[in-house]
Amino acid sequence: MSLIVMKFGGSSVGTTERMGRVAQRIIDKKLQGHKVIVVVSAMGDTTDDLIDKANEINEKPPAREMDMLLTTGEQISVALLSMAIHKLGHEAKSYTGWQAGIVTEDVHSKARISDISPDRIFNALEEGNIVIVAGFQGMTDRGEITTLGRGGSDTTAVALAAAIKADVCEIYTDVDGIYSTDPRVVKCARKLPAISYDEMLELAHLGAAVLHPRAVEYAKHYNVNLVVRSSFTNNEGTLVKEEAEMEQGVVVRGIAFDKNVARISVLGVDDTPGVLAKMFGALADNEIDVDIIVQNGVQDGKADFSFTVSSSDRARAFDVLASIKSSVPYRETTFEEDLVKVSIVGAGMVSNPGVAAKMFKAISDIGVNIIMVSTSEIKLSCVIASDPLTDVVRALHTAYGLDSSDTAFVGGPSDRR
Repeated sequence: MSLIVMKFGGSSVGTTERMGRVAQRIIDKKLQGHKVIVVVSAMGDTTDDLIDKANEINEKPPAREMDMLLTTGEQISVALLSMAIHKLGHEAKSYTGWQAGIVTEDVHSKARISDISPDRIFNALEEGNIVIVAGFQGMTDRGEITTLGRGGSDTTAVALAAAIKADVCEIYTDVDGIYSTDPRVVKCARKLPAISYDEMLELAHLGAAVLHPRAVEYAKHYNVNLVVRSSFTNNEGTLVKEEAEMEQGVVVRGIAFDKNVARISVLGVDDTPGVLAKMFGALADNEIDVDIIVQNGVQDGKADFSFTVSSSDRARAFDVLASIKSSVPYRETTFEEDLVKVSIVGAGMVSNPGVAAKMFKAISDIGVNIIMVSTSEIKLSCVIASDPLTDVVRALHTAYGLDSSDTAFVGGPSDRR
């Protein structure tokens, strides 16, 4: 008898009708002889609705109270799903994240899981129950409720799979696997039968919305067998594993893009040791992630440099820079928004020359200017203006021979909790 974790996102349980279909799918898995643990996100737009209500009351609600509020969405889902399973004649027990033993660090809105004590889950399984756990949430050692940030239910599922040593963790979403790029943008995107942890991690960090980066990190670290498949069909999914076989002639495995990009430029900074350490240290202390950093040159002992942050962090980053100007002097700061980062990813890039040149040519051939560039062994990213994104992604997809003759399956709305 195998042990399986099944995770269903918000669109999969977005209505009571869909909830019933998910319940039957879970029961079918149990009837095949498996012990089943299910992780569920909030229904449909519940989280966004709760955020809207909070902002109506307070434009800057306390992070602790937001966590108290947002965790209710998953609690509704697990209770309703348990009821649906009971209606179909099977036993199920639902648990919040903290009831399931999920302990997190003491950070609100984007906490990391620090420990899982799954005794209660094992006891419920031994009693013959299907176990349903609320994703996206946990509790600190001090008893404070926390959330794991967007995509946190993926992380919950994989972390649970690692803690209970599950045979497989299945992530059910709105597409039937991982594609070479978003099939909503490129209809001829190809589904990948398998992809390596490293490639998937890069794609997830770079904007691919199928899996959350932390979930992939957990899967890689604990060697969790991870499968991404559709909630709406029975098609075979995509296996995420340590190493994936290279297709003949395929150097680039996938194309990702991130629309949430802003560029900040800091002008006239003293070109002396330690200045950048202080500046970026202050940003890090304020939980602001910095991505691409480019120094634009030095003149008369002064340097100019630019870096990217998420658009949602741009205002906070400006405030941090203003707060340290007395200790880290600079002439001025500027910013650009309405930018996107488009990236190519593939383990074959490391041993194939000309990959970057092909990307730059494909982008320039459609008249688009590249603003910033970042590289690693298996990825290459370009920051561009947002308007031509669709044309750029399609051009790159064709340039690297990723187009499929089949039309990609799209099952429903975006499913990312």
